[in-house]
Amino acid sequence: MTAYLITGAKIVGGEVADLLIDNGEIVAVGTNLDTPQDVETVDAKGLIALPGLVDLHTHLREPGREDAETVLTGTRAAALGGFTAVFAMANTDPVADTAGVVEQVWRLGREGGYADVYPIGAVTVGRLGTQLAELGAMADSAARVRVFSDDGDCVWDAALMRRALEYVKAFGGTIAQHAQEPRLTQGAQMNEGALSGVLGLTGWPSVAEEAIIARDILLNAHVGSKLHICHLSTKGSVEIVRAAKNRGLAVTAEVTPHHLLLTEDLAASYNPVFKVNPPLRTKEDVEAVREGLADGTIDIVATDHAPHPVEDKDCEWSAAAFGMLGLETALSVVQHAMIDTKLMTWADVADRMSYRPAAIGQAGDHGRPLEVGAPANVVLIDPAAERTVVPGESASLSRNTPFDGMTLPGKVVATFLRGTPTVLDGLCHLEERVAR
Repeated sequence: MTAYLITGAKIVGGEVADLLIDNGEIVAVGTNLDTPQDVETVDAKGLIALPGLVDLHTHLREPGREDAETVLTGTRAAALGGFTAVFAMANTDPVADTAGVVEQVWRLGREGGYADVYPIGAVTVGRLGTQLAELGAMADSAARVRVFSDDGDCVWDAALMRRALEYVKAFGGTIAQHAQEPRLTQGAQMNEGALSGVLGLTGWPSVAEEAIIARDILLNAHVGSKLHICHLSTKGSVEIVRAAKNRGLAVTAEVTPHHLLLTEDLAASYNPVFKVNPPLRTKEDVEAVREGLADGTIDIVATDHAPHPVEDKDCEWSAAAFGMLGLETALSVVQHAMIDTKLMTWADVADRMSYRPAAIGQAGDHGRPLEVGAPANVVLIDPAAERTVVPGESASLSRNTPFDGMTLPGKVVATFLRGTPTVLDGLCHLEERVAR
């Protein structure tokens, strides 16, 4: 394995230092380091070094919808976004509700090499919300599943949700809830409010999210397990989670990059690229989730990367699929919404996009500080760079980015996964391995 010397990087945005990587680990940090003769140098002057990012909420679509994404193409997009580990959601076809399916996804990730893939198992059989899936078998499988979610569907039955929380407690698992009361959101197309009335689109009320979050926090407090809230999007949800944390309850929450930046006003274009679940909310909601992320009420940023083929988005709004791409733009959006606004520092980004998601998902050797002895999962970012988002340049098989044509700050220059560069000079670096 080639040794790499990263020179002149700002470690998590702070002090400038060199990093020596060898045999998959960080073996030295500092200046004037003793290096092997055959070391390859990466000039990181002006760049920020962060621990490899971890995404707790990615849709890789394989098996079943390889026309939208595959594990290989999705993890390539992840590497270009600075991610070294992603958690693959269970809404595949067949659903990842058995040991066999989660092991298939896990092995595909190992074969690809761009990022570690941690499958998320479904909570219920077929994600139908009527019977618990094989949670124990998935936990004991080669994939060692520790997070379970019916994402895309809410576990709406309170008794079933309680049983799921009780079941995973035995092996330290987490239930990640898609908070959407289905009876309050039948036919919903966008955020419920004055604008939905003007546009003639059925509204998705904030209370449909907030009611499930409040219920599940109470259930989890009773059971004493671990609850994670997926893609929190409203001011009321932030307040509920904040109150729970003030009581010391075991709840964590995530926000997506698009909910940190975009608002419901974009629905006025009737462009289905802006159709997402939960929907884009109001400016007040955006300000609240930014504040919640900044003060730690919201634990992490998770992309909810949701690729779709052209035909599923290039149609009338009501027929279009919900979802947006997110892996390649996440860090830039966070820089724009949180760093450039002085709401967070790069050290905070390392916490919300690496340390905490790795801890919640129990992601092995990911989410470790950049120090001697740590696995060499490293991303180098140029914060001064700017780029205009062009869908056709994405590594994803899909093109449904809501940031099309936007100029965003920051660029991932290099990503290292256990000392192996998956991205160098802003380009994927494992083409030879992928070609085999």
